Amino acid sequence: MAAALGSASSLPRSLRTEASPFVVSRRSPASAHLCFRSSDSRAPVSVRATSLNPRCEAVSENLVRKNEMDSISSRPSALELLKSSAADRYTKESSSIIVIGLNIHTAPVEIREKLAIPEAQWPQVIKELCALNHIEEAAVLSTCNRMEIYVVALSQHRGVKEVTEWMSKQSGVPLPELCDHRFLLYSKDATQHLFEVAAGLDSLVLGEGQILAQVKQVVKVGQGVAGFDRKISGLFKQAISVGKRVRTETNISSGSVSVSSAAVELALMKLPESSFANYKLVVFGAGKMGKLVIKHLVAKGCSRMVVVNRTEERVQAIRQELQGVDIVYRPLSETLACAAEGDVILTCTASESPLFSKENVQKLPPVDQGMGRRLFIDISVPRNVEPCVSDLDTAQLYNVDDLQEVVESNKEDRLQKAAEAHEIILEELNKFEAWKDSLETVPTIKKFRSYVERIRASEMEKCLSKMGDDISKKQKEAIYDLSVSIVKKLLHGPMQHLRCDGNDDRSLSEVLENMRALNRMFDLETQASLLEEKIKVKMERTKK
Repeated sequence: MAAALGSASSLPRSLRTEASPFVVSRRSPASAHLCFRSSDSRAPVSVRATSLNPRCEAVSENLVRKNEMDSISSRPSALELLKSSAADRYTKESSSIIVIGLNIHTAPVEIREKLAIPEAQWPQVIKELCALNHIEEAAVLSTCNRMEIYVVALSQHRGVKEVTEWMSKQSGVPLPELCDHRFLLYSKDATQHLFEVAAGLDSLVLGEGQILAQVKQVVKVGQGVAGFDRKISGLFKQAISVGKRVRTETNISSGSVSVSSAAVELALMKLPESSFANYKLVVFGAGKMGKLVIKHLVAKGCSRMVVVNRTEERVQAIRQELQGVDIVYRPLSETLACAAEGDVILTCTASESPLFSKENVQKLPPVDQGMGRRLFIDISVPRNVEPCVSDLDTAQLYNVDDLQEVVESNKEDRLQKAAEAHEIILEELNKFEAWKDSLETVPTIKKFRSYVERIRASEMEKCLSKMGDDISKKQKEAIYDLSVSIVKKLLHGPMQHLRCDGNDDRSLSEVLENMRALNRMFDLETQASLLEEKIKVKMERTKK
């Protein structure tokens, strides 16, 4: 017996779980507890060994053997376990919000650019994610600093597995490498993270304003897309409100820099004269990021620049907005010719392939002696300039991850405002969680209404059939109105106690308890049946 106890306690932890037929616990030096556990994790059958009396040991061994045989005979078969496990594992957990992503804090730009998803592809990505077995709703937030996928998953573990495998397949990043840089947040933590992102607290530049516009774009693109539904849509809309409130009440964005302005600041820091007056500037891209770069260049004294873009329309709009600035448009087909004329080149296009290779840059003519090397500031993700360009003696290259040097110098004066912003975020977080949890009562409300309506319709039909054919249409309408009125008055109380809209003193826990009580009293089985129905629909869709 002592040998058995010793060998059991020396088993690895992984072998002393439900998979092991026994578990040993030591309660005191004088006694040991040997527990036999069946594979279905029910309460263990135990025998206390407190004496070395041979007779006691024989009785104990016989009892243990008998209990073990009884346990084995009473176990469900493997087939029965398989049939029951699917429904059981879903009804034990409710759907939850999850964020799976990479950002500037967890992954370098060479990894982020492989996972970047162009805005035009977001609707298709939402559809693909929602086609996975355990994903109900989805949204994509992909910027130069982050690529984050928000989902409502029927199962946390399986949802994360499916989305991570999808990300690996789409990007070509091996699963182990992806998991090394990936971060995961669940439920309340996922919600708080998005609120902090929208408020600019998770950005490279603390308090930057551009990220809020990007969060707004997620909602704009998601409108009408199947899978961008109530919870995810509500989450992002609330995040926009949080972002606006933080900026209004804390002024965290005042005096702060954006990625675009940080790029311009970095360029100034690297120029010998710390001024744009005597240098030729070329900006690649006239989209949202490019427009901001141009505005910051003008604010720093740049009065002439070349802007290279696919079309002239956007450049012309910028010209009209920035009167008095000499902005020369050149098409992308003249990329190398424009670069040859430039001393400082800032790239911020949506191109998925590099605009400049090492070979191309090597062929460019040298810049003026006072300049030293041609300066490339690349804030695009995916990158517009191949990283090996930095190996050349004729070029110096900086990308979006190199902006930290500028950011640190502007960070200290906004830390106090960030603390104030967190107070706002926590307040808004509690509001959103209450709203999200109150959605659990919606299926119960619908089922209970249907249940009562069936009874009303059935009893009315019985009443009309007893009254015969002599009853007039007006009388039938009066009876119908009477039955509907009675039902409405009876439902009013229960419906009020199933809502949590902040208009009364009822707490969320009280509302949820009312929901569970109603489910029990009328055998509605709302949550379990809904989850089983969702899984069934998902499985059938996958088979097609």
